[in-house]
Amino acid sequence: MLNGLWLIPALPFAAFVLLAAAGKRMPHPAVAAIGTAGTGLSAVLALLVGFDYALRPPAGNAFVQTLWTWMAAGGFTPEISLCLDALSAVMIATVTVVGFFILLYSTEHMAGEEGYSRFFAYMNLFVGSMLTLVLADNLLLLYLGWEGVGLCSYLLIGFWYRDVANVRAANKAFIVTRVGDTALALGLIVLFAHFDTLSIRDILARSPDRWLQGSGPAAWAALLLLGGAVGKSAQLPLQVWLPDAMAGPSPVSALIHAATMVAAGVYLVARMHGIFTLAPEVQALVAVLGAVTLLLAAASALAQSDIKRVLAWSTISQIGYMFLALGVGAWSAAVFHFATHAFFKALLFLGAGVVIAALGDEHDLHRMGGLRRELPLTFWSFLAGAASLAALPLVTAGFYSKDLILYQAFASPQGSPWLWAAGLAGAFLTGLYTFRMVFLVFFGKAGLPVIRKPGVAVSISLVVFSFFALTVGFLQMPALIAPVTVFSDFLSRTLPVLPVVAVSPATEILLLLDALIAPLIGASAAWWLTLRRPGFTARIERSRAGSALHRFWLAGWGFDALYETLVVRPFVRMARLNRDDVLDLFYGGLAWCASRLSYRLCRTQSGSVRRYALGVLAGAVIALGLVAWFKEFP
Repeated sequence: MLNGLWLIPALPFAAFVLLAAAGKRMPHPAVAAIGTAGTGLSAVLALLVGFDYALRPPAGNAFVQTLWTWMAAGGFTPEISLCLDALSAVMIATVTVVGFFILLYSTEHMAGEEGYSRFFAYMNLFVGSMLTLVLADNLLLLYLGWEGVGLCSYLLIGFWYRDVANVRAANKAFIVTRVGDTALALGLIVLFAHFDTLSIRDILARSPDRWLQGSGPAAWAALLLLGGAVGKSAQLPLQVWLPDAMAGPSPVSALIHAATMVAAGVYLVARMHGIFTLAPEVQALVAVLGAVTLLLAAASALAQSDIKRVLAWSTISQIGYMFLALGVGAWSAAVFHFATHAFFKALLFLGAGVVIAALGDEHDLHRMGGLRRELPLTFWSFLAGAASLAALPLVTAGFYSKDLILYQAFASPQGSPWLWAAGLAGAFLTGLYTFRMVFLVFFGKAGLPVIRKPGVAVSISLVVFSFFALTVGFLQMPALIAPVTVFSDFLSRTLPVLPVVAVSPATEILLLLDALIAPLIGASAAWWLTLRRPGFTARIERSRAGSALHRFWLAGWGFDALYETLVVRPFVRMARLNRDDVLDLFYGGLAWCASRLSYRLCRTQSGSVRRYALGVLAGAVIALGLVAWFKEFP
């Protein structure tokens, strides 16, 4: 079964090629069948391959499949080579399963849209690129998949390209993530310069012998890799592209912000964990960036009135939790939260898509309300996703993954009470903004009338994601509740096991109670502020301080304005001053000289045979004179 590993990325690519070549001439049912089959068959294979790997692990806990040599330049011979280990097995299973049900949802949700086949072609290219990224056995192939998901994000965010705002959002995502991509490319150069290879396994195996912990090259390599991860995963200070990426269709938001592009940075840091272990200062920076990002993004989510922008800021915050876990060495906890987040965030984006379509493309939370009676299935599924996002205790997957991060942020040798406190504050804010959204959409007075209800394909996807949002967490549970460690035991084949500092039973109980109570307090506060005392919130927003804070959070803490002032405007001003391009003056001068010389030479074409004969004679005399000169003075 493992020999069929290459088919997992190949099938979505094949669907893309078929749809790109002939999709416009196909009827919509055929497009939907091909668009879902490519990723669906890939999901089946990913699960079969994953089970085969789990039951019969290969030697060294990694199966490598080399397809061909990519290029040969001197001693550099990178290969198209795929590697299946515990980490990539989790990633491909999550990406393909989530991707398939998003595509199934899309067959109905996108019906009637212009560019129906183009949408499914781009989505399959996206899935194939992400699978290439996570299965790559060398960093060059990983970078190819990395750039592939960047290209697809541009194409899908700007899918409705007739609207200029959508094109600007796509450009913003593409340009901002280029900053991180450039850092990653430089990081690969540093690694190749020191190891003469880009093989991930070779670099991780040789780095402890080549570099001392805390050495300069290790720190530079880790810092540059972190730059790439920050860009793709929308962490501070490159988080500004993700909220605007909501310009794309809801299935695009679900795919990009749940299981694919934003997870790429988390995967990169986890995959290159050995480099970060050798650079403890950079690893600590990962934790700090994650902690700050999760708090800032959660605060911004509180101020949003667009349902998809709430979820966008929520994604930034939840990725912040993953970075926090990576920074304290809780590798398995970060990947576990990635898996749970993929399901409950995809569910929330798809549920938001149903609500938006049902209300005639309305995004404003304040114009919604009372939808739990009109859209009962959407309500219950959205509630399951919201409960998991808020980490409501015991019954949601998000609780178990977030509790594991909070516990290890406190008990890890690299952790601290401050990091734990930041995570706990984030849990309260998550409960507050999540259930504010739930109460505004589904409770209270009815807003706009429902004009469209979900069909079978949409309903199936919502039900499946609801199931996973509630149950995936049972693969890893706290010892005080049930000693289940299936997920971390599986990942221990690839990722290091985190040594935790021994804590007293009383402290362990207190940590668990805090993780139980914080989201409940946040959800209760949302109920009180939204349904019981809505006027209290309105009075705060109308006050001078409250209004200023609301605008500040609504604008994402002013990062867009900061970049506009420090980067965009100076660049545009320089471009205008340099409209004629100083460098072009040299080449323009060469062209002018050539044109003048040509003009002079044209004057010699007089048509007079006598002058031509004289010119030939003069040329012959000059040539003979030169020969004589060089013969006399060699």
